Amino acid sequence: MPAPLLFVVSGLTQYLGAALAVGIFGTIAAASVAWLRIAVAAVVLVVWQRPWRSRWHLPDLRTAVVFGAVLALMNVAFYIAIDYLPLGTAVAIEFLGPVAVAAVTGRGWRDRVGIAVAAVGVVLLAGVSLDTGPDAVIGLVAILVSAGCWAAYILLGRRVARAANGGITGLSVAMAAGAVLFAPFLAGGAAPVLHDARLAALVVAIAVCSSVVPYALEQVVLRRVRAATFAVLLAMLPATAAVVGAVLLQQVPHGLEVVGLLLVSGAIVLTGLDREDPPTTEAPPPA
Repeated sequence: MPAPLLFVVSGLTQYLGAALAVGIFGTIAAASVAWLRIAVAAVVLVVWQRPWRSRWHLPDLRTAVVFGAVLALMNVAFYIAIDYLPLGTAVAIEFLGPVAVAAVTGRGWRDRVGIAVAAVGVVLLAGVSLDTGPDAVIGLVAILVSAGCWAAYILLGRRVARAANGGITGLSVAMAAGAVLFAPFLAGGAAPVLHDARLAALVVAIAVCSSVVPYALEQVVLRRVRAATFAVLLAMLPATAAVVGAVLLQQVPHGLEVVGLLLVSGAIVLTGLDREDPPTTEAPPPA
């Protein structure tokens, strides 16, 4: 399946999970919802992949643990940010992470121009608002942390995806590590889930839709494409949201939103997605 189509599937499941999450923000704090996503997703992935059956080398295990910490912090920081910032503003600022990755790792002018065009498209699609409110500083700090983590997620995620025990197996170890590391700080706020079966079922659905499916698909994509190409592909997520809104909610994009969709599409074509890396691990250097 082509990498852009995998991102469309990933985006559809993420936004379904986001729609479910809206209903529980009043019961559980945003940061604890983010931790629950990671924790439940870790359980699902570990049971599915059974990573203890693989032989792990210390460098690969260390990379997976660091990747899990970055992944968990990225989610927690983003959820905190959208408590204080408009969603469109948060999405646009967070995209600074992929922009930095493409600018640093890009191989030529196509990658750099492509990410710049994609960034403009994301800003137009996200509907950035400058009316951020009196507590905007907290949100801005949180979303900048999330942007930095997103950049690290791309680079570390590619290493995990291409390791001997990488891919979804590596993701299961990373998720478990992230859940354990943040449990002392956020698990206490998740107590309502233990007393409400309906709420627990919603959390499981959110974790599967917002974490298990999209992050597993991204491991497949990270194994096949360069980091700069992956960074541009991430621009498809807000574009997918706009398309879903038009089809399911009759929220037809118009004006600058249409321009944003065209810019994102053009950026993906510009980066040359046919230049995918082979889905094999990197060869070791000659002795």
